[in-house]
Amino acid sequence: MPLSDPTFDYEARLAACARGEQAALRDLYVQEGPRLLGVAKRLVHDTALAEDIVHEAFIKIWKGAAGFDPARGSARGWMFTVTRHLALNVLRNQSRELPFNEEHEAAAPDEAFDAHSARIHRCLEQLEPQRRTCILHAYVDGYSHAQISARLDTPLGTVKAWIKRSLNALRECMG
Repeated sequence: MPLSDPTFDYEARLAACARGEQAALRDLYVQEGPRLLGVAKRLVHDTALAEDIVHEAFIKIWKGAAGFDPARGSARGWMFTVTRHLALNVLRNQSRELPFNEEHEAAAPDEAFDAHSARIHRCLEQLEPQRRTCILHAYVDGYSHAQISARLDTPLGTVKAWIKRSLNALRECMG
């Protein structure tokens, strides 16, 4: 997936969306749709569901464009936040839906998954904050190494090294 175009003006496109200019929404979709889909896929692990989330995200972006406040963050970051929140809401809603067996009794939660999840969180907590942030940006938010480097104002080589070392530390911790 290519890096985003540094000359693309997200704020201007959002302002155009707020004025009802559909071409601006199309431009935003062409520019960020694939990356937003990548973020949603990483979170929900289901392509069709991720596509639905991105579709819903662009509806929210269209309807909420007038409420975007550049003083609170970047337009691109806002779009990613909208998508990520929708995906997390889907995950939360799915976790509330308890499967029922033939006798209509609630199925027992998957204790192995819960233990694995808890172990991952403990291992992440052992990482230095900057390294943990890099891992989360890369594997939860779907950012490229270059995007993380720009976001953290840290050299690209440093970000790559932190991610590599952090993955090794997580592998060892989970071992």
